[in-house]
Amino acid sequence: MDLQLAGKTALVTGSHRGTGRVIAETMAREGARVVVHGFELADAQAVVDGIAVAGGEAHAVAGDIMSDESARAVFHAAVKAVGPIDILINNYGTADAGSWTKSETADWIEAYEKNVLSAVRLTRAAMPAMKERRWGRIIMLGTIGSTEPAARMPHYYAAKGALATMTISLAKELAGTGITVNIVSPGLIRTKEVEERFLAQGYEKGWGTSWDEVEPHVLKNFMNNLTGKVTLTQEVADLVAFVASPRAGSLMALNLRIDGGTTALVT
Repeated sequence: MDLQLAGKTALVTGSHRGTGRVIAETMAREGARVVVHGFELADAQAVVDGIAVAGGEAHAVAGDIMSDESARAVFHAAVKAVGPIDILINNYGTADAGSWTKSETADWIEAYEKNVLSAVRLTRAAMPAMKERRWGRIIMLGTIGSTEPAARMPHYYAAKGALATMTISLAKELAGTGITVNIVSPGLIRTKEVEERFLAQGYEKGWGTSWDEVEPHVLKNFMNNLTGKVTLTQEVADLVAFVASPRAGSLMALNLRIDGGTTALVT
């Protein structure tokens, strides 16, 4: 399927690593001009270099998006590199460890800054030009924890819950403008870090030494789902690319959970 992304410009925050990197690579492979954002230019440039080798077009920008001034600088650098932004993918966020007894007020504020306000800043910068052109895509990266939060990391789940409700509010604000707003919410994703962590646990617990041996125990003991496998980063990126495409013009104000059926809910 041609996602019709050729000629579109996309800014992916936090795309210097992890799932964000795979999203940027996928968008470029589908024909979009991609701005790779990282906190250090060298990290973003490394992703850009890989995209270029694969035949895609990408540009690197760097900067902290946890303040209004620095976020504006990042956005202006992106526009300077590729022109008006058609697609904003607010991928950046962190799931910092914490608990109800150990996380202090500062931790809750930091979680909100990283997972909510970073997206607010870039969104407010991107909206005016999208409105003028009567076309745009704004996609948040959430978590199924906004639907079924755990007791652990309450500051993180509270922030991601705010991101989900913010998405619906923004969709209503932009009704009829030609801009769609949605949130993609993964469950457990098979990132490099997740794989390394569970392989180490598998070795300690005697589950085995390969991912095929360890994965069933991960699902049983950590997060079961209906597919019997942990979601791949590429699967998340493929969904994001579709939601970002002209073909997804009727998807609006949705929380798209991609978790293998971990949250098997009627909503």
